[in-house]
Amino acid sequence: MSAIDDLTVAYSENGVETVKELDKKVLTKGAWTTIMFKYQDWNATTQVYGPEKFTIRRYQKKADKYMLKSKFTISSIDQAQKIIEVLKEWGA
Repeated sequence: MSAIDDLTVAYSENGVETVKELDKKVLTKGAWTTIMFKYQDWNATTQVYGPEKFTIRRYQKKADKYMLKSKFTISSIDQAQKIIEVLKEWGA
């Protein structure tokens, strides 16, 4: 990918969007870019999307292309709330 707007977690397989991107926020830009995505996974058994999840991804830009270097998935709203609580406690 050569532009931040092109970076996504959306993924389709055999015509089914197995990862549906709901939103994204760019946290930092530059040679190292950090983006938080809100998404849902498709459950093939129940034929519905699962609960909202969140992932933070770091990309490094080299030769005008963004390459994924690391990622962290927040698997539930409850886990997200706990992370927020800790950051507030630490004064962030």
